[in-house]
Amino acid sequence: MAMGMKQRRESIVELINQEGNVSFSQLKKAFPDVSEMTLRTDLKSLDQSRLIVRTHGGARSVQFVVGTDDLLLNRNARNVEEKNEIATKAAKLVRPDSTVFIDSGSTTTALARVIPDQRELIVTNSLTVAAELARLEQGRCIVIGGNLNRYSMSLYGSKTIEDVSSISFDVLFLGVTTYNSSMGFACGSDEEAALKRTLIAHAEQTVVLMDSAKVDRRSTFRICDLDDVDVLVSDNGLPDDFLRACRENDVEVI
Repeated sequence: MAMGMKQRRESIVELINQEGNVSFSQLKKAFPDVSEMTLRTDLKSLDQSRLIVRTHGGARSVQFVVGTDDLLLNRNARNVEEKNEIATKAAKLVRPDSTVFIDSGSTTTALARVIPDQRELIVTNSLTVAAELARLEQGRCIVIGGNLNRYSMSLYGSKTIEDVSSISFDVLFLGVTTYNSSMGFACGSDEEAALKRTLIAHAEQTVVLMDSAKVDRRSTFRICDLDDVDVLVSDNGLPDDFLRACRENDVEVI
Protein backbone atom coordinates (compact mmCIF):
# COMPACT_ATOMS: atom_id res chain seq x y z
CA MET A 1 0.00 0.00 0.00
CA ALA A 2 1.42 3.37 -1.02
CA MET A 3 2.49 5.76 1.71
CA GLY A 4 0.34 8.91 2.00
CA MET A 5 1.86 12.38 1.61
CA LYS A 6 1.63 13.24 5.33
CA GLN A 7 3.16 9.95 6.43
CA ARG A 8 5.90 10.21 3.79
CA ARG A 9 6.85 13.73 4.84
CA GLU A 10 6.90 12.72 8.50
CA SER A 11 9.21 9.84 7.56
CA ILE A 12 11.48 12.22 5.63
CA VAL A 13 11.77 14.55 8.65
CA GLU A 14 12.46 11.58 10.93
CA LEU A 15 15.23 10.34 8.63
CA ILE A 16 16.84 13.78 8.37
CA ASN A 17 16.70 14.35 12.13
CA GLN A 18 18.19 10.92 12.75
CA GLU A 19 21.07 11.38 10.29
CA GLY A 20 21.53 15.12 10.78
CA ASN A 21 22.49 15.68 7.16
CA VAL A 22 21.32 13.66 4.13
CA SER A 23 22.00 13.89 0.41
CA PHE A 24 19.27 13.75 -2.21
CA SER A 25 20.63 10.38 -3.36
CA GLN A 26 20.15 9.03 0.17
CA LEU A 27 16.55 10.22 0.11
CA LYS A 28 15.95 8.56 -3.25
CA LYS A 29 17.34 5.30 -1.88
CA ALA A 30 15.17 5.57 1.25
CA PHE A 31 12.04 6.29 -0.82
CA PRO A 32 12.56 4.33 -4.05
CA ASP A 33 8.89 4.44 -5.06
CA VAL A 34 8.70 8.24 -4.92
CA SER A 35 9.60 10.33 -7.96
CA GLU A 36 12.40 12.90 -7.81
CA MET A 37 9.93 15.69 -8.51
CA THR A 38 7.73 14.61 -5.60
CA LEU A 39 10.71 14.38 -3.25
CA ARG A 40 11.85 17.86 -4.22
CA THR A 41 8.34 19.16 -3.62
CA ASP A 42 8.34 17.47 -0.21
CA LEU A 43 11.66 19.08 0.71
CA LYS A 44 10.45 22.50 -0.40
CA SER A 45 7.28 22.18 1.67
CA LEU A 46 9.12 20.89 4.75
CA ASP A 47 11.66 23.70 4.41
CA GLN A 48 8.90 26.30 4.22
CA SER A 49 7.34 24.75 7.35
CA ARG A 50 10.77 25.00 9.03
CA LEU A 51 10.81 21.30 9.81
CA ILE A 52 14.04 20.79 7.85
CA VAL A 53 16.46 23.02 5.94
CA ARG A 54 17.17 22.37 2.29
CA THR A 55 20.81 22.46 1.27
CA HIS A 56 22.62 22.16 -2.02
CA GLY A 57 22.19 18.51 -2.89
CA GLY A 58 20.09 17.45 0.08
CA ALA A 59 18.68 18.54 3.41
CA ARG A 60 19.81 19.11 6.98
CA SER A 61 18.21 18.77 10.38
CA VAL A 62 17.05 22.03 11.96
CA GLN A 63 19.10 21.26 15.09
CA PHE A 64 22.33 21.33 13.07
CA VAL A 65 21.50 24.61 11.37
CA VAL A 66 20.64 26.56 14.51
CA GLY A 67 24.00 25.66 16.01
CA THR A 68 22.89 23.00 18.47
CA ASP A 69 25.01 20.41 16.63
CA ASP A 70 22.18 17.89 17.12
CA LEU A 71 20.41 16.92 20.30
CA LEU A 72 22.72 15.00 22.60
CA LEU A 73 19.84 12.62 23.33
CA ASN A 74 19.67 11.75 19.63
CA ARG A 75 23.42 11.24 19.37
CA ASN A 76 23.49 8.99 22.44
CA ALA A 77 21.08 6.64 20.70
CA ARG A 78 23.12 6.32 17.49
CA ASN A 79 26.06 3.94 16.86
CA VAL A 80 26.20 2.92 20.52
CA GLU A 81 28.50 -0.08 19.97
CA GLU A 82 30.95 1.99 17.94
CA LYS A 83 31.01 4.77 20.55
CA ASN A 84 31.73 2.28 23.35
CA GLU A 85 34.49 0.68 21.27
CA ILE A 86 36.07 4.08 20.64
CA ALA A 87 35.78 5.05 24.31
CA THR A 88 37.52 1.86 25.46
CA LYS A 89 40.40 2.44 23.04
CA ALA A 90 40.73 6.12 23.96
CA ALA A 91 40.78 5.42 27.71
CA LYS A 92 44.09 3.57 27.24
CA LEU A 93 45.71 6.82 26.06
CA VAL A 94 45.22 8.53 29.43
CA ARG A 95 48.39 8.50 31.53
CA PRO A 96 48.66 9.11 35.29
CA ASP A 97 49.70 12.60 36.41
CA SER A 98 48.61 14.18 33.13
CA THR A 99 46.34 17.11 32.29
CA VAL A 100 43.51 16.10 30.01
CA PHE A 101 40.71 18.01 28.29
CA ILE A 102 37.59 16.06 27.35
CA ASP A 103 35.41 17.85 24.81
CA SER A 104 31.61 17.69 24.74
CA GLY A 105 29.69 15.03 22.82
CA SER A 106 28.20 11.58 23.10
CA THR A 107 31.45 9.73 22.31
CA THR A 108 33.49 11.83 24.74
CA THR A 109 30.82 11.20 27.40
CA ALA A 110 31.27 7.48 26.77
CA LEU A 111 35.02 7.99 27.30
CA ALA A 112 34.41 9.73 30.64
CA ARG A 113 32.34 6.72 31.69
CA VAL A 114 35.33 4.35 31.34
CA ILE A 115 38.33 6.60 31.97
CA PRO A 116 40.59 5.04 34.64
CA ASP A 117 40.47 6.40 38.18
CA GLN A 118 44.03 7.58 38.70
CA ARG A 119 45.84 10.75 39.71
CA GLU A 120 45.13 13.21 36.90
CA LEU A 121 43.57 16.60 36.15
CA ILE A 122 40.62 16.45 33.75
CA VAL A 123 39.12 19.65 32.35
CA THR A 124 35.86 19.71 30.41
CA ASN A 125 33.17 22.00 29.05
CA SER A 126 30.58 19.20 29.11
CA LEU A 127 28.08 18.70 31.92
CA THR A 128 27.48 15.08 30.90
CA VAL A 129 31.23 14.39 30.94
CA ALA A 130 31.50 16.02 34.38
CA ALA A 131 28.62 13.90 35.67
CA GLU A 132 30.42 10.73 34.56
CA LEU A 133 33.69 11.92 36.14
CA ALA A 134 31.98 12.41 39.50
CA ARG A 135 32.70 8.72 40.23
CA LEU A 136 36.47 9.34 40.29
CA GLU A 137 38.19 9.44 43.67
CA GLN A 138 41.79 10.07 42.63
CA GLY A 139 41.21 12.23 39.56
CA ARG A 140 40.39 15.93 39.81
CA CYS A 141 37.80 17.50 37.50
CA ILE A 142 37.45 21.17 36.50
CA VAL A 143 34.39 22.36 34.57
CA ILE A 144 35.08 25.39 32.37
CA GLY A 145 32.45 28.14 32.54
CA GLY A 146 30.49 29.79 29.76
CA ASN A 147 27.10 29.91 28.08
CA LEU A 148 24.98 26.76 28.32
CA ASN A 149 24.01 24.94 25.14
CA ARG A 150 20.94 23.15 26.48
CA TYR A 151 20.82 20.78 23.51
CA SER A 152 24.34 19.39 23.88
CA MET A 153 24.61 20.11 27.64
CA SER A 154 27.91 21.88 27.09
CA LEU A 155 29.39 25.30 27.78
CA TYR A 156 30.68 27.61 25.06
CA GLY A 157 31.39 31.25 24.20
CA SER A 158 34.03 33.91 24.83
CA LYS A 159 34.27 33.08 28.57
CA THR A 160 34.96 29.41 27.75
CA ILE A 161 37.64 30.32 25.21
CA GLU A 162 39.23 32.76 27.67
CA ASP A 163 39.37 30.08 30.37
CA VAL A 164 40.91 27.35 28.21
CA SER A 165 43.45 29.81 26.79
CA SER A 166 45.11 29.96 30.20
CA ILE A 167 45.61 26.18 30.50
CA SER A 168 48.00 23.81 28.75
CA PHE A 169 46.82 20.24 28.16
CA ASP A 170 48.87 17.09 27.69
CA VAL A 171 46.05 15.41 25.78
CA LEU A 172 42.89 16.77 24.17
CA PHE A 173 40.08 14.35 23.39
CA LEU A 174 38.16 16.17 20.69
CA GLY A 175 34.64 15.47 19.46
CA VAL A 176 33.70 16.27 15.86
CA THR A 177 30.49 16.10 13.84
CA THR A 178 31.83 15.23 10.39
CA TYR A 179 34.93 14.80 8.22
CA ASN A 180 35.13 15.66 4.54
CA SER A 181 38.33 15.82 2.49
CA SER A 182 37.57 19.34 1.25
CA MET A 183 36.29 20.71 4.57
CA GLY A 184 38.33 18.76 7.11
CA PHE A 185 36.80 18.15 10.53
CA ALA A 186 33.71 20.26 11.11
CA CYS A 187 30.70 20.85 13.36
CA GLY A 188 27.39 22.69 13.24
CA SER A 189 28.19 25.66 15.50
CA ASP A 190 30.61 28.49 14.74
CA GLU A 191 31.23 29.18 18.45
CA GLU A 192 31.92 25.53 19.22
CA ALA A 193 34.27 25.34 16.24
CA ALA A 194 36.17 28.38 17.58
CA LEU A 195 36.44 26.73 21.00
CA LYS A 196 37.73 23.49 19.49
CA ARG A 197 40.41 25.37 17.52
CA THR A 198 41.53 27.08 20.73
CA LEU A 199 41.73 23.73 22.50
CA ILE A 200 43.90 22.30 19.72
CA ALA A 201 46.27 25.27 20.02
CA HIS A 202 46.74 24.60 23.75
CA ALA A 203 47.14 20.81 23.60
CA GLU A 204 50.38 18.88 23.32
CA GLN A 205 48.51 16.02 21.66
CA THR A 206 45.14 16.15 19.90
CA VAL A 207 43.10 12.94 19.79
CA VAL A 208 39.92 12.95 17.70
CA LEU A 209 37.15 10.54 18.65
CA MET A 210 35.02 9.82 15.59
CA ASP A 211 32.95 6.88 14.43
CA SER A 212 33.25 5.90 10.77
CA ALA A 213 29.68 7.04 9.95
CA LYS A 214 30.91 10.66 10.15
CA VAL A 215 33.37 10.32 7.26
CA ASP A 216 32.43 11.89 3.90
CA ARG A 217 29.75 14.06 5.45
CA ARG A 218 29.60 17.82 5.66
CA SER A 219 28.91 20.28 8.48
CA THR A 220 28.78 24.04 8.34
CA PHE A 221 31.81 25.22 10.33
CA ARG A 222 35.37 23.99 9.87
CA ILE A 223 37.36 22.97 12.93
CA CYS A 224 40.72 21.86 11.57
CA ASP A 225 42.50 19.81 8.91
CA LEU A 226 43.70 16.24 9.21
CA ASP A 227 47.32 17.33 9.73
CA ASP A 228 46.28 19.26 12.88
CA VAL A 229 45.47 15.94 14.56
CA ASP A 230 47.93 13.49 16.14
CA VAL A 231 45.72 10.46 16.80
CA LEU A 232 42.32 9.37 15.53
CA VAL A 233 40.34 6.80 17.50
CA SER A 234 37.53 5.12 15.60
CA ASP A 235 35.76 1.83 14.90
CA ASN A 236 36.79 -0.63 12.19
CA GLY A 237 34.61 0.85 9.45
CA LEU A 238 36.83 3.68 8.18
CA PRO A 239 37.05 3.81 4.35
CA ASP A 240 40.37 3.03 2.67
CA ASP A 241 40.82 6.48 1.14
CA PHE A 242 40.43 8.11 4.55
CA LEU A 243 42.94 5.68 6.12
CA ARG A 244 45.36 6.50 3.30
CA ALA A 245 44.94 10.23 3.97
CA CYS A 246 45.68 9.61 7.66
CA ARG A 247 48.92 7.82 6.79
CA GLU A 248 49.96 10.64 4.45
CA ASN A 249 49.40 13.18 7.24
CA ASP A 250 51.14 11.08 9.94
CA VAL A 251 47.92 10.61 11.89
CA GLU A 252 47.95 7.48 14.02
CA VAL A 253 44.70 5.53 13.70
CA ILE A 254 43.63 3.35 16.62
